[in-house]
Amino acid sequence: MFDMTRTIIENFFSKAHTRLYPLQTREPFPNVRGNLFNNIEECILCGMCQKKCPSQCITVDKGAKTWQVDPYACVYCGICVENCPVNCLYMESPHRKPTAEKIMNQMVQVKGPEKKKKTAEK
Repeated sequence: MFDMTRTIIENFFSKAHTRLYPLQTREPFPNVRGNLFNNIEECILCGMCQKKCPSQCITVDKGAKTWQVDPYACVYCGICVENCPVNCLYMESPHRKPTAEKIMNQMVQVKGPEKKKKTAEK
């Protein structure tokens, strides 16, 4: 009983052991996988990221030319980034800021990627 009382008093007068998160942040660790982004202008909308995603948080629609990720379902494993054939997916180290609304990350492709034309050799 006295040991617990001594510990309570020490903790009451000592410095806090936690951070005040929104006010105090720390630098992310090296090689941390953060928010998922897509360079939509380079994307060929092949759907490989959607097929390989273990949490099924990526939706690719070729007809509407949209690419959408649910950041609240993503487990940030990086498998989609590793399997992208054109390397248009990337992860940035800072995580998203806390919000009061659930916002989906949807990108619409305005112009498709430039297709290389085969030149006929003479």
